[in-house]
Amino acid sequence: MARQTTQLNATQVSQAKPKDKEYNLADGQGLMLRIKPTGSKLWLFNYTHPHTKKRQNISLGSFPTISLADARKRRQENQALLANNLDPKSHRDEALKMQQEAANHTFEVVALKWLAVHKTTIAEGTAHNILKSLEKDVFPHIGKIPLDQITAPKAIQAIKKITERNSLEIARKVASRLNNVMTFAVNAGIVHHNPLSGIKKLIPSAKVENRPTLLPSELPDLMKALNFASIKMVTRCLIEWQLHTMVRPGEAAEAEWSEIDLERKLWVIPASRMKMDREHHVPLSEQALAILELVRPISGHRKFVFPSHNDPKLPANRQTANMAIKRMGFKGRLVAHGLRALASTSLNEQGFDRDVIEAALAHGDKDNVRAAYNRATYLEQRRVMMQWWSNHIEQAAMGNMSLANAKQALRLVNQ
Repeated sequence: MARQTTQLNATQVSQAKPKDKEYNLADGQGLMLRIKPTGSKLWLFNYTHPHTKKRQNISLGSFPTISLADARKRRQENQALLANNLDPKSHRDEALKMQQEAANHTFEVVALKWLAVHKTTIAEGTAHNILKSLEKDVFPHIGKIPLDQITAPKAIQAIKKITERNSLEIARKVASRLNNVMTFAVNAGIVHHNPLSGIKKLIPSAKVENRPTLLPSELPDLMKALNFASIKMVTRCLIEWQLHTMVRPGEAAEAEWSEIDLERKLWVIPASRMKMDREHHVPLSEQALAILELVRPISGHRKFVFPSHNDPKLPANRQTANMAIKRMGFKGRLVAHGLRALASTSLNEQGFDRDVIEAALAHGDKDNVRAAYNRATYLEQRRVMMQWWSNHIEQAAMGNMSLANAKQALRLVNQ
């Protein structure tokens, strides 16, 4: 008959005195309290390894931090692991490793890993803007939190700071990026689920407001202001380029020389840079080509057509045109995006086909089949329309110099 060990009681544990050599007090079923000569007391669980069949100990913690009742509970947990052929020590080490990895996988660390992958599919300037957005609006609030501790309420607090600035469009973009980071983490096996998948729906809709623009009859005023504006040549080229091509400010600012096909007189903007996530073809008028020739000596050896003044390796800031237009005296009357509205109104008044105009503006069509048809068949019609629009701009600049008139512009530069 096996000898039964008498269980310890709380008094025995607390009053156990140190001796010259360490010794053990057994509680039974592998649980013991080791008392060291220094007086410290350590709980141990002695067991037979499920695979090697060797006897070994695992520490359960020190007394009094771990009470007798706590030690017995931990013994029971380890016995349950052994019943499933799991080694308690290996199981604990693996759990500690996972906890350490989770602690190292903060939102900021994983977000930077996501961006490193994502930036291979987007323009360098776009990646730069995303990083600045994360550094400004996300990392200060949840950047240091381990990813497995990120919850919707914590993320909402970060987004709330943005909505309080009434920057609802930025808030939606940030929410989308938060979701993308978490989806990346799930796919990478860092976390098991994405708690932020529906966070974008919590952001209130922005009140739709028409962006300030000019009447078609005011186009000569704009060209005159551009003629006398005290702005950098690249900035002026950027404004006129956007006016002639009818693209959005960001699409114009981040234009790359590799996207320009001079032989076909075509600018192909990749889907990654378009609002509708769809490649956009822009027929280039003679005046638009002249602007490229004018800016080529400045940026032809670089990646971006309109480089940043502070760092030529980066594109011009998306707000560059807006700030220049404001300094030209059009504050409250016109923004860079309003140049598209100016073009649209002028072309509609001239009687051009509405579908052709919408295609030129890269507006979405809910009918995917129709949208594909429009892109396939409207290019030549848009080429005619874009040339008319550029001629109209040049005519509006009569008495003032338009950069689109390359000969006059180049003479000015060489003076």
